Amino acid sequence: MSTATVTTGAGRRSRRPLPRWSTVPAWGRWAAYALLFVLAILLPAIPGISTVMSPGNNWTGVLIYPVGLYILMALGLNVVVGYAGLLDLGYVAFFAIGAYTDAVMSTKYGWSFWESLPVGIALSMLAGIVLGTPTLRLRGDYLAIVTLGFGEIIRVTANNTDYLGGPRGISSIPRPSVDSSLPLSGQLQFGALHLRAYWYLIVVLIALVIIIAKRLEGSRVGRAWAAIREDEDAAELMGVPTLRFKLAAFAIGAAIAGAGGAVFASRQIAIVPDNFLFQLSALILAAVVLGGSGNVPGVILGAFLVAWLPERFRGFQEYRYLFFGAALVLIMLFRPEGLLPNSRRRAELEEGTGGMGSLGGGVGAAATQNVEVDE
Repeated sequence: MSTATVTTGAGRRSRRPLPRWSTVPAWGRWAAYALLFVLAILLPAIPGISTVMSPGNNWTGVLIYPVGLYILMALGLNVVVGYAGLLDLGYVAFFAIGAYTDAVMSTKYGWSFWESLPVGIALSMLAGIVLGTPTLRLRGDYLAIVTLGFGEIIRVTANNTDYLGGPRGISSIPRPSVDSSLPLSGQLQFGALHLRAYWYLIVVLIALVIIIAKRLEGSRVGRAWAAIREDEDAAELMGVPTLRFKLAAFAIGAAIAGAGGAVFASRQIAIVPDNFLFQLSALILAAVVLGGSGNVPGVILGAFLVAWLPERFRGFQEYRYLFFGAALVLIMLFRPEGLLPNSRRRAELEEGTGGMGSLGGGVGAAATQNVEVDE
């Protein structure tokens, strides 16, 4: 069995087995992701799954929203929170920017979804840079408060702007369309009676985000994010341009949320400011922490549970959020590192060094670790 010798900032050394996933070759991991991609594509068509997974007959609709979009947004927030260690409580703002961009461009200017989607992504990324440039010098709770305020500013602005429909929002948003001459175009019709095409679109977006996230995690950028997350002052002393890398994390996370917002607007046909409340940011953050901050499979699992459990127990309308909240509390008590934690985060918690630094707490929260792998 592979083991790791871990040296913490306090000078303690300990040996522990590495997680089995960490010992799988890179090609094996990508093969597992490819298999999951195929299973995800087939998920709506599995016989009998709708009866088991959904209290009604709208399993495909539940897969699209909230399940699919929660997973997409959680993967985006994981770049900010899990990789860079920045606590963002206003993530829903970028989701709203993507949604309103698609709604405005398609209803007022006649753009198609495929034309407005990259514009929504670009504007969301720009908003992340504009927000991050003056605020990412803050840390921990101060940064969280600023991002929370930004999320409310976007919602209140939409609520009080006639051009954006005010409190009534924007309706009659066109659905995506596919050229009938393209292969498989008959299977890719977007409509109220053709929901699977939305699911296929979301799965493709999720797959692209996973590829980008994993490539970034193992790159120079990912190593810089890890250094910032564990001890920003130490990273600066080592010559890491922390502001630049934090801005990159904010911009990438915002772009992913913008893509999700555009899909949401085209699926719902109508959007209102109340679709973008703080509760959505809180749920996405809960999904990241619940599944295992910094670990892509864990984040996917956490987002699935956060989205699916309330829908599955919709029959217990009055008590479902009580049970859901109790389940979250129990998991955080007995599994604080998450259901499928990142190996570094698990080591921090076991050594007692993984405080708020792993979620953006900053200096002194997490000790830098040197890992030597023995076979």
